[in-house]
Amino acid sequence: MKIFLVPSSLGCLNKNKGCEKAPNRILNALKKIELNENNYPLIFDVKEIHVNKDNIEETMENIFDNVNEGVVIGGDHSITYSCFKKFSKNYKNPGLIIFDAHADCVNNFKISHEDFVKVLIKEEILKKENLAYVGLRSVFKKEKEFLEKNAVQIFNMKNIAGGIREVCDAVMEKARGFDGLYLSIDIDVLDPGCAPGTGHLSPGGMTTRQLLYFIQRLKRLKNLKMIDLVEINPDLDVNEMTVLTGAKIVGELI
Repeated sequence: MKIFLVPSSLGCLNKNKGCEKAPNRILNALKKIELNENNYPLIFDVKEIHVNKDNIEETMENIFDNVNEGVVIGGDHSITYSCFKKFSKNYKNPGLIIFDAHADCVNNFKISHEDFVKVLIKEEILKKENLAYVGLRSVFKKEKEFLEKNAVQIFNMKNIAGGIREVCDAVMEKARGFDGLYLSIDIDVLDPGCAPGTGHLSPGGMTTRQLLYFIQRLKRLKNLKMIDLVEINPDLDVNEMTVLTGAKIVGELI
């Protein structure tokens, strides 16, 4: 498995400064895990993407030019724009499933962790019917209007609380319809009690075990080709709980 490190917080709008430290901290924790829960050894190669701290446009170009299939560890969620744009070049019908507390489609700013989803759809990089959210629970009014107008499929926390197995079955069915599946995991999909080290805490989220249940099932899909993990902020963490959780997530995806 190839792991790409993108130590960038350039798209966080100064709301999650410190998340650029996550990739190397997560990698260090990952190296201490010998086996995942399937008792498989963690074998991976690592490549770090160059980040120009003074030029977000150049950084996004570097991401597009250098990431490939595998696991991308960020960094803020804006990196998904360039990662999925690159990914979409390789498939006729690529799909994106986002685990997130937030919808990330506030405005039309191309390089922002609050806007990248809206831009992907407006630029026709991502078909609106090929997008699904899991764990959504904190949405702005104009985001709600945009999502409803585009009939985007949402599996929110109320749905998950009503029956995680049924929701996961539906997510799996959705995912099977793509020739290439991209999975994006914003750590704030987890409840703050499980992942305090992030910039946008939202109560009422998934437990770590619930998220692992989803990804362990999605990992079985042969069309799952690329994953990113974003928004972990070591500066805001408590006892490295969120960093260790990030390493656990990556380990289960290898």
